[in-house]
Formats: sequence, C-alpha cells, structure tokens
Amino acid sequence: MIFKGLNLDRFQEEAINAIDKNHSVIVSAPTGSGKTLIADYIISRDVKKGIRVIYTAPIKALSNQKYKDFCKDYGEENIGLLTGDTVKNPDATILIMTTEIYRNMLMSDDSVIKNISYVIFDEIHFISDIERGYVWEESIIFSKSRTRFLCLSATIPNAKEFADWISSIKNHEVEVIEHDARPIPLKTNFYDFELGISTLSDIRDIAEIPIYHNIGRRSRYTDRRIQTPSHIELIRAIRDKVPCLFFSFSRFKCERMADELCNCGIFGYDKNISEIVSERLSDSPSEIHELKSTILLKKTLSRGIGFHHAGLIPVLKDIVEELFCLGLIKVLYTTETFAVGINMPAKTVCFETLRKYDGISFRHLSSKEFFQIAGRAGRRGIDAVGYVIPMINRNDFDYNTIKRIISKDTVPINSHFKISPNTVLNMIKRYSAEEISEILCKSFDSYQKYGKRFDKTRNIKSHDAFDSLKKKLTQLGDLKEGNLTHKGLFTSKIYCDEFLMGEIFFGKFHEDLNGYQLALIIGCLCFEYREDTQIKKVYPDKSTTYLKSKINGHDYLKSEKRFDELITLTALIRPCFYGENIFAVIEKTQLPEGDLLRFYRTVLDRVSQIAQATNDAQLSKKMDECTDVIKRCIQLVDIL
Repeated sequence: MIFKGLNLDRFQEEAINAIDKNHSVIVSAPTGSGKTLIADYIISRDVKKGIRVIYTAPIKALSNQKYKDFCKDYGEENIGLLTGDTVKNPDATILIMTTEIYRNMLMSDDSVIKNISYVIFDEIHFISDIERGYVWEESIIFSKSRTRFLCLSATIPNAKEFADWISSIKNHEVEVIEHDARPIPLKTNFYDFELGISTLSDIRDIAEIPIYHNIGRRSRYTDRRIQTPSHIELIRAIRDKVPCLFFSFSRFKCERMADELCNCGIFGYDKNISEIVSERLSDSPSEIHELKSTILLKKTLSRGIGFHHAGLIPVLKDIVEELFCLGLIKVLYTTETFAVGINMPAKTVCFETLRKYDGISFRHLSSKEFFQIAGRAGRRGIDAVGYVIPMINRNDFDYNTIKRIISKDTVPINSHFKISPNTVLNMIKRYSAEEISEILCKSFDSYQKYGKRFDKTRNIKSHDAFDSLKKKLTQLGDLKEGNLTHKGLFTSKIYCDEFLMGEIFFGKFHEDLNGYQLALIIGCLCFEYREDTQIKKVYPDKSTTYLKSKINGHDYLKSEKRFDELITLTALIRPCFYGENIFAVIEKTQLPEGDLLRFYRTVLDRVSQIAQATNDAQLSKKMDECTDVIKRCIQLVDIL
C-alpha cells in the first residue's frame, strides 16, 4: 500500500485495515518507525468527509508542533489547537489538544466531542504517569460509545492486556499491532573517562580491579577513581557521527556544556547560521536580544552548537528547532522533553548520565525512559545505524542495573487511577448512583486487579475515594442531599484545586477583592516555588495586607501553604497591572523567561476556567481584566 508517496510497512497496513473496519487500534512500534503515518491516514481520510478527529498529546510542545505540521499538510482552516491557554480555530474538523483538555470536554459534555470518528492518543504510555495517568484512563472511560481510539507508543509490553480492557468497557473490537524492528538499528556503546567509547562489560571489568576501590592508598590509579567523563572528549570522539542530540536532565548543564563545547573550538564558525539567526530575530523586541539565553545561543549556534529546554522563550526554541531540521546544528544539548514525540532524529544520541532527579530522589532511568530517548538516534533514509552513547560515571556505576535498562523495554503500562473532586461532581451530575458504581469498576486499575470479573467487583480504592470526596464536597456546600448545589455546578467546571477555587470564587469571599488581588491568589496556586528562586523586589502594600488577613481569617484557606508566598508573588503579578512587560519582570526576578511565560499561561488557564464557570457578572469583569493585563505583559514573547 502506498500512502503519501511512501510504500507502507506491513504493520502500518495492518493498522490502516483495522481502522477501515472501524476498530480501535493500539500500535506498539519503535520510535522513528512511522507510527504517525497511521494517524495521518485517519486525518486525511476524515478531513475530506468533514468528520471530526481529535489528536491528543501529553505536552503542549508536542501539541504545538503537530499543529504546525498539520496546518502545512491539511490547510490552516481545517486545523484547530486547544491547550488551555491557547485556542485557535476551535470549530475545525481536526482538533489538536492536550489530553487534559479532551478529558475536561468529556466531563462537561462539550458539543465538540459529540461526533468524533477517532481520538488519537499519542504517547499512550503516559497512562502510567503517577501524577497525570488518570487523565488518559478517564478519557477512554468517558468517551462516547461510537468513538474509536488510535493509541500510539514506542513499546507497550502488556499491549494485549490494555486492549482487552478497552474492548471490555467500550464493547467494540480493539486490535493490537506490534512491530519490533527499527527501520534504523541502534548500536549502543558507552563512554568512560579512561577507555573512551567502549562496551559496558569492558568498563565493568576495569572498574572492578580492586585498586580502584582503595581510596586511602596512594598510587597512579588513585585519580582514576574520582574522575568523571568529559562531554567535550566524547564529542571529539564522535565528531564524524553528528548531528548529535546530547541529553541532560539539567537545563543549567545544557547551557553550560554548550558554552564549554563552543569555547574549545572543535567546530568552526558558520556565517550562514549567524545570518539565519539574525534574520529570525530581526523583528524581535530589543529586550529579546539582551536576554542571557539569547546572547549565549547566538554565540554557540554560530559554531553549530545549540541548547534547548523549557526555560527558553518560544522564538528561541523555534530557531533552534529550525536549524536542527536544516542540518546546521552539529550538537544539541537538550532535556528529555525533546524526546517526547517531537520528530527530530539525529545520527547519535548521547546521555550525560543515566540517573535523574525525579523530584524526590536521584534514580536510574527506567527502560522505557531510556528507549524513549535513545530512539531519537538514526535518521530514516539517511543513516544505516543510529549510535547511542551514555557517559559512565564510575562513582555510581552499577553494571547490572544499566544492563537491565538498555537490554529491552520491559516496563508495562500500569494504572494510577485516582478520583478528583471534579470527577465526582460531574459523575453525580450526569449519572445515577448505580451507573456511578459501575463506572468506578471500569478503570484499568480494576481490570489489572480483578481480571475478567473486574466490572462485577467493587474497587475498594476507587469507591472509598469517591465516597470520601463526596462527603467533603457535602461539607463544603457543593452537594446537598446528593445533588449539586449552585456552588457544586461552579466547581464542576474547575479542573484543579477544586476545593480552594470553590471557596474563593463562589460566594462572598471574592466580592470586595479587586482584579489584582484575585490574580495574586490565582498566582499563588500556580507558582512552583523553589529554594533557588531569586526575587529582587516585592510590593507589599495595604491591598496585600488586607488579602493576607482575609485568607488567614478563612477556616479552610488559612491552612493552604501556597498562600505563604503571596508577597513573593507580587513581584510577578503587580507589574502586569502597572503596564510593565515580561522583560521588566525578568530583570526583577531572574526567573528563566520560559518558566515565567509558562507561569503566566497557567494563570490565564485558571482565569479562563473561572470565567466560564461563574454566573457572577462582576467576577467575570474582574477575570477579563486579569486576562487583558497578563496578555499585554507577555505579548512580546507569547507566540506559538
């Protein structure tokens, strides 16, 4: 079969045949093997018929990239984008959105989701995510009965179990298409400070020499034990195997390593790159040119070296991605978000380490995380082989663990289903008690626990969580005698921090607060405070003193620790209300500009939820004010 001028592989044909039979399909195939072509088939088929298709992605960066790609392929008029803070062409036939947005539309029974042929879940393995996985489960459980699914992932060891669950709760056939062969095979070696590029077993053999562990003894081997590998020396060794994606789990290290590689002079100056960068930034505000990240990127990119992470503003990330696609970047230091779905493969993938900090402690990567990143190596139609080279630090070298990680992706997708207050309210609003009990038995968690009798077995965890939340919602006035109150109807349209948002924005608490004070409250709920956050200037005044006293006098709100940062947040919110732009805030805070932009976008998303949930004209007016001042603040950098 030929599609888009390409002779399709057998697994692609099998998936398309299943789609033509109106079956749901789970495709498990290596990165770079062409899974997206199957999604393209659905879109190209149904856009001609005017039938709606929804494409969901786990992160906004992937949603944005797909939007750009599909606009080129199918026409901007046919493509829409919904990511919470961004809404473009919401009535389009093909809608691209984050999975959270799709789930929220299902909960509100939005008219957009009434006539959908397929929902495409890109990176479906995110269903295993501890924090967000329940969103994918609810999206499947609450989808309309006529909706079919295309689930895509690099590897799903338990794909059959997952398919059987979907088939059991949706009552239609679900086919599993598995493809193991990579179009470009991977060759994995390791980089050791002493051996250079070597095998894992050779590094193990030399690392196990007893003298290496003799810390107190003076010998010519003593320094070997404490040395760490050099990314510069690794690049010297593979300079004939570029372009290289060099993954680090630290933004700071990405920038530092790019600068270090630039300074060592391995790669020469490229006038063409400098001219492209200058041209792309020619219409940008002067403040963008003065950012530290811009100055450093201009320096490193001129030698074919880049860095890419979430702390950069969109225009800089776009320039880096464009140069990489043009083949002008030889080495790109990047964080793991670059490996999630974005179609930008390289000849070589390097790892600065196989350990990462997960917010609690340092741990080794899972096999799924390793193969997700390693799969970026090897360009179809260009390379005969893709090279994967992790750097090995002898100080935390664990041969058996690393061997297990790189051998095969053995991590199954597992349920982390949990009930949210929003889910409880919307279920009570739409379903009977008997129907709710049945739905609570339908989670993937229930299927994995109880097998074929899952839909007849009470899931204690889910049912107890539902009952507990129902009791709390009753205590807070969202429910009365088992039905939604006016407050409950409001809270049912709020998708995070439901209890807090209900207490603040429904009733009398907010009535004597102005837009600035309300924006401060929302900002406190959105801001991710870190110990290294640098704030140069804050703006305590009578309005913040009153707001703090009002919060501290509220029985429920006073225990929320995030409000402790209210004065700190004045540094980010007050400038918006005084007509200052994001660059003024950057100067006063030293926050990474990408993080700051993401914070403001999150605030806008919360403001939008409140505006859509409330029937209070005065509150709507204040939310409009918040929207206007924040959008005005970020308009110089807020591009797709």
